[in-house]
Amino acid sequence: MKSIALAVGAVAAVFATSASAQSVNLTGAYRCVQTCRGGLVGNPAFITQNGPELNLLNEAGEASRGWPDWFAPATRIWVERYNFGAVYSADAITIQFDNGTIWQRDAGPPLRARY
Repeated sequence: MKSIALAVGAVAAVFATSASAQSVNLTGAYRCVQTCRGGLVGNPAFITQNGPELNLLNEAGEASRGWPDWFAPATRIWVERYNFGAVYSADAITIQFDNGTIWQRDAGPPLRARY
């Protein structure tokens, strides 16, 4: 009985570590800037993050689920629909997918100066 409790605790620790290792919030609007699907350079893409789980909407309007990559949860995500991952910058400004696609965070329209 004691060994079962230890095994359950060890498995729970592994899952808790991988889920909590993602250090940035990727929620927000992005723009596809390179190797965009269908040549849709500049089109918006979106990520909504709820804990370790991600919902992605790419520049072509295709939805997918994602989560922190098992082997590098603090720097990579895994995208279920495409069966490949992506690395994100520490400041969550840039996401580079394994197929070469790059998203950059959309800062919105430029601020207008008031005089």
